Amino acid sequence: MVCVCAPLGFYPPHFFPEKAGKDYEPTPYLEMLKDHRDDFTVISGLMHAGTSSGFAHQATASFLTGVPGAGRPGFRNAISIDQFAADHIGGQTRFPTLTLSGEGLGLSWTRTGAQVPAATSPSRVFAKLFLDGRADEVQAQVQRLEDGRSILDDVRDQARTLRSDLGTDDRDKLDEYLTSVRELERRLLKDETWVKTPKPKVNVEPPQDIPNAADLIGRTRLLFDLAHLALQTDSTRLITIMLAGSTYAPPIPGVNLGHHDLSHHGKDPGKLEQLKIVEVETMKTVRDLLAKLKQTQENGTNLLDQTMVFLGSNLGDGSSHSVKNLPVLLAGGGFQHGQHLAFNADNPPPLCNLYVSMLQRLGIETDKFSTSSSTLTGLEFSRH
Repeated sequence: MVCVCAPLGFYPPHFFPEKAGKDYEPTPYLEMLKDHRDDFTVISGLMHAGTSSGFAHQATASFLTGVPGAGRPGFRNAISIDQFAADHIGGQTRFPTLTLSGEGLGLSWTRTGAQVPAATSPSRVFAKLFLDGRADEVQAQVQRLEDGRSILDDVRDQARTLRSDLGTDDRDKLDEYLTSVRELERRLLKDETWVKTPKPKVNVEPPQDIPNAADLIGRTRLLFDLAHLALQTDSTRLITIMLAGSTYAPPIPGVNLGHHDLSHHGKDPGKLEQLKIVEVETMKTVRDLLAKLKQTQENGTNLLDQTMVFLGSNLGDGSSHSVKNLPVLLAGGGFQHGQHLAFNADNPPPLCNLYVSMLQRLGIETDKFSTSSSTLTGLEFSRH
């Protein structure tokens, strides 16, 4: 599962088809994906419950969590869909999840509502995924893991001694803490096994980081290429990617204004023209990711059929800061695609309904995630 957020959204008339169903006319942005028409579903009308236009940009925090009230005082986040999935299937790979970002902050949050640090350097991520350390570095890592376990042993012994002196509420808090300690111990054991397992070899040049913060397309391509390699080598099965939302003018012919300024276009024709250029280039990077996944053969099928690629945004319309009718595209993953699923934007099902469908597709037995009410109506698993 790959979850991608474009934090400045997409211009709705160029993203959503007018007609629902299978025989829709592709919009300028979907035209970029025409070779994969049967590999994706575009979904209109969805939103997260409890979000508001006054905190539209801050709503990136709840994009993958669905927790209402992002940006408001006292807001406390909860677990994101990728971390929820990692609790069930993350132990099957060297890296339970991969949290990537083109601009700093990521999309992933822990069960306690803490943000997972995002990796922004493709060269460092590549090294972590594919470059083995020297023998002494590996031994030092093993020693660090063993030291971690010995510290946990001490903490656990002290906690047992403390428990007998505590009241009921404090005992419950301590039990919650000890459960976290046990989870950490299990992770340390897995980490030690992976440290001693050679990393996969890939026949590609290591990526060079792009220092230019304005080059959002170049940065996106690097992150998408890394995602493909990580999935191809089964280094992880869960990836989140926050795309860049730069205030600078990207180095794209025909564009001389910042991406953020263009997304807040106020229906200015000149800005809309430049925004279309930027967003078409973004959709081309999505097209290329889908193509790479489809060309990668695995277990008698292709990697796209085995991977859900979810593209969306916290913004339904950047110019008006609307959080309604979020742009949503789901590709691959063994669903019945080739359609425009249209919902009533004035009475929408929660976006989290889609997340329940995605979690079930991962083989996770759950009928609830955050503000969901069910699975997403109309989105069916493939019969093949």
